[in-house]
Amino acid sequence: MGAVGTNTDGTAGERRQLINVAYRLLGSLAESEDAVQEAYARWYALPRTRRDEIASPGAWLTTVTGRICLDVLGSARARREHYVGAWLPDPLPDHAEWDHGRGTDLADQMVLDESVTMAFLVVLESMTPAERVAFVLHDVFRYSFAEIADILDRTPAACKQLAASARRRVRVARAPVTAAGQADVVRHVKEAWETKDIAALVDLLDPAAVMTADGGGMVGTVLRPIEGGARIAQYMVAIAAKAPGLELLERSVNGVPGLVAQRAGAVMTVASFDVADGRVTRIWAVRNPEKLRPWVRAGQAVYRKRILSDE
Repeated sequence: MGAVGTNTDGTAGERRQLINVAYRLLGSLAESEDAVQEAYARWYALPRTRRDEIASPGAWLTTVTGRICLDVLGSARARREHYVGAWLPDPLPDHAEWDHGRGTDLADQMVLDESVTMAFLVVLESMTPAERVAFVLHDVFRYSFAEIADILDRTPAACKQLAASARRRVRVARAPVTAAGQADVVRHVKEAWETKDIAALVDLLDPAAVMTADGGGMVGTVLRPIEGGARIAQYMVAIAAKAPGLELLERSVNGVPGLVAQRAGAVMTVASFDVADGRVTRIWAVRNPEKLRPWVRAGQAVYRKRILSDE
């Protein structure tokens, strides 16, 4: 499993790997951090003699983190039944786009690849907890089914079957459009949205497109997905009309081109897109303030720099 750190008990270098595993399993930065912290708490609760006996602290921490995430996934289904509106995974910023540097936020530790795109994470949400753990650990992180068996308390053969079942769900989704191709479509959506051009938006949206918004009951938004390109276009233009001063920025969202809506440096919405044949097929708009904290900090930093440069 993960490489052992260089500190005395071999665990310091594992945190980033564990955070990346946990986020792909849970889709939530806060829950991922809690899971990893709990794994470390259990590690340091072991007697020193027991820790010294463990040949690979990284493997031990991954196993424990995986089991904690499995429990969280099981309880999350019940919690989300009481969630106000649709639940979406936390969107991840690329801080290099905001301040050309690396910060200390949890989101900074994420490896932004195809396994964290919003489209991929939404597919993961359709899996059972056991399928998700088996698939993510094997297909994304290349852990063996023998190692995964220790986490799921099943045989390696059973874990292999779980991963195969999950893989079939993933195959239903298309291969993603290239970043350049998606960026062009997203840029045109931004321009049409800014000019409140319903006809242009309708042309850019697939007739069967679906828009899902996550406000968590904390801000106003639609509680159910909006279906149909024409209806989505009308809704987007209505939002723009009600929000004067809203600025749209082209930003990487979970590693692919997306849009960020902000006002006076305050990030209001982060939108992810799925594109096929030059048209948007899915829009995921996250408005829940608790899920936008990494974006708010990044946006405020850029806004302050802009104000200072104008003075």
